[in-house]
Amino acid sequence: MDKVPSRTSTDPEKNVDASSLGSDQQPIVNDQLERVVWRKLDVWVLPIVSLFYLLSFLDRTNIGNAKVAGLMKDLKMTPQQYSIALTVTYVPYIVAELPSNLLLKIVGPSLMLPTMLTLWGIVTACQGTVKTYGGLLACRFFLGLLEGGVFPGLVLYLSFFYPRLRLQTRISAFFSAASISGAFGGIMAYGIVKLNGKSGHSGWQWIFIIEGVITIFVGLVSFFLMPDSPDHARFLNAEEKSYIKAKLKEDGAIAGDEADSFSWGEVAKGFLSPHVLIVGIVFFFSGVVLYSLAYFTPSIVQSLGYTAAKAQLMSVPPFSVAFVLSMVAAWISDRYQCRGAVTVFCSLLCIAGFGMFLGSTNHHVQYGSLFLAIPGTYAMAPAISTWNANNAAPHVRRATAIAIGFIMTNSGGILATWLLGALSPPPRYTKATKILLIFSVFMGFFSAINVFYLRAENKKKAERRKTITRQEEEPGLGDKSAWFVYSL
Repeated sequence: MDKVPSRTSTDPEKNVDASSLGSDQQPIVNDQLERVVWRKLDVWVLPIVSLFYLLSFLDRTNIGNAKVAGLMKDLKMTPQQYSIALTVTYVPYIVAELPSNLLLKIVGPSLMLPTMLTLWGIVTACQGTVKTYGGLLACRFFLGLLEGGVFPGLVLYLSFFYPRLRLQTRISAFFSAASISGAFGGIMAYGIVKLNGKSGHSGWQWIFIIEGVITIFVGLVSFFLMPDSPDHARFLNAEEKSYIKAKLKEDGAIAGDEADSFSWGEVAKGFLSPHVLIVGIVFFFSGVVLYSLAYFTPSIVQSLGYTAAKAQLMSVPPFSVAFVLSMVAAWISDRYQCRGAVTVFCSLLCIAGFGMFLGSTNHHVQYGSLFLAIPGTYAMAPAISTWNANNAAPHVRRATAIAIGFIMTNSGGILATWLLGALSPPPRYTKATKILLIFSVFMGFFSAINVFYLRAENKKKAERRKTITRQEEEPGLGDKSAWFVYSL
């Protein structure tokens, strides 16, 4: 590895907590490289990842726009059948998440992720040609199977490039694509449905066909754009590659070939880590709230008295606010290292939003409540995703923890498909709103519990550091090491 100069810096983002370093180590800082390497990654890696997730979320949730545009009428579907179609997506989605994450490093992100993107684009386009409910179910199954590894895979992929202290801003940047997809999808659907009847296809069919073709194109192009790791990034020189790897090792994001090699024991440790399980509970409740709003916001807006076309447009502003809040919350969370506080704050926004929707019959107030609930849940998702990734090491344990989080999220998604569909009919969605309100309270409660647990663990680690040297500690402990400081 090239020698990298070390010195202190006044930029708190550049200074790693000294407790995470050995007594014989100083934080590695090169001001010139700091200004260059992260900017290069943000220009070359982050836009691809963001586009992947935008298309993933758009292709999974555009069925909500298609529903408003006439999907259920043309396929003669009942609300129960619509919920079943959504549920069918999540079963293979959940099954695929852990194997996909464990295979990502072995197969290589530059091959695995673009292949998944291209194939699910084909499936999305095929949804626009189905004539029967059974055909729709088949497409939703394969869509879930191919998309299952995307979000956990992208979080894991970013951890190959960015240290823990820089990760949430980047995860928020690509996850904000989900809120953009909510806004963008509404605008696109508003325009696309005007193609109703063209070439014998209904407006809702054109939504799937056009958005699927866009995904296929991006998938094919991305084969030539995605580097597997800093070592394979053509836009970095040797010194920049060495600096990034040094920062990742210093931060505990990577350990070394032996520690980062596959081990079933590390998979088991991921499942047995208390903080992973606590955050997993938050992931579940967050998944219920997130996907309830992702799938049903156009229907909720339509139930407030807007026409089907206007409902597509009126769903855009809350998602636009969600994008802004996600980025602001990410900056605060990275700047002050307060993942838990951000998740609690976001849960309070959700509580306020659902409380407003439940407590008022005024349609303007109910519509206004979406400007709290949607930004709250969309800003929380990157915070807990980063929190989970930050606090698991080495690689296989982190891959497992990330997969567990998204398995829980999408398990919540299954419940979401029924809450605002068959179980709680419009226009009031009373039962669903009460459940989402209670779950929002649980999100904040368990986030607070995790903060207290991690703070207690960090105190124990600090006491252990007083009695042993880094050389005396058993190797391969990962996040259980006395020198690994949990992110709060």
